[in-house]
Amino acid sequence: MPRGGAKRSGAGRGGGHLTRPGGGLDDATAGGWAARPSATVRCGAGPGAPASGGSISILGSDDATTCHIVVLRHTGNGATCLTHCDGSDTKAEVPLIMSSIKSFSEHAECGRLEVHLVGGFSDDRQLSQKLTHQLLKLNDREENENHFPIIYGIAVNIKTAEIYRASFQDRGPEEQLRAARALAGGPMISIYDAKTEQLRIGPCSWTPFPQVDFWLQQDDKQILESLSTSPLAEPPHFVEHIRSTLMFLKKFPSPENILFPGNKALLYKKNKDGLWEKISSPGS
Repeated sequence: MPRGGAKRSGAGRGGGHLTRPGGGLDDATAGGWAARPSATVRCGAGPGAPASGGSISILGSDDATTCHIVVLRHTGNGATCLTHCDGSDTKAEVPLIMSSIKSFSEHAECGRLEVHLVGGFSDDRQLSQKLTHQLLKLNDREENENHFPIIYGIAVNIKTAEIYRASFQDRGPEEQLRAARALAGGPMISIYDAKTEQLRIGPCSWTPFPQVDFWLQQDDKQILESLSTSPLAEPPHFVEHIRSTLMFLKKFPSPENILFPGNKALLYKKNKDGLWEKISSPGS
């Protein structure tokens, strides 16, 4: 019977029969079973194609304690990889997982990669936490011994469900107001009403930003190091954005009646050209 961080991984019909790649048994090591079985199948010829996977209909793995089970799937062609990671060589395993899916997905016309991560708990040796951290370093790159995100932004097409890398020059209506509210500590809110298809901003308020004049007098290095959670990894426009937002907060220390006349929300709606257009609030 497997012990400690043991695992069973395989593929079969209905989950009744489990096999391991190569048909062999896991290699026993001190303290448990440390082999890292994985399986990859292509489950369809394209979007909407029935899941076939040849003779395989189910991939599965169990007995994960501190280990993590990773499922990576391409939504376009259904290619799916399931692997059981024990943390012994995560740095090498992540590229293998990615390449196994990419080998089936090179000619996919559309689709995205979806990842599901299951396993781990608050174990005394914190092995689970360490493995989770290793696996979630997928978006990390290293340059001159400093770490940076690989992807800084994404967008999602709600009609096709495609998710892709993105950056934005235009961040929508009232960008400075929204940024000021966030920097002043405002909680998360929804600003889009799907029923009316309107962007609704405010009304909101904030207290005067503490020592705003002091911060505006600081040089770029001080602002970057003091007001960023990751000074070395920020995009080039970070300091300019913070300065602009601080200036806005200084200009409008109490925004209620000035930015929101009559204490009414600012409303925007897309026009026929697809551009945001300001509209009157009801009762204005």
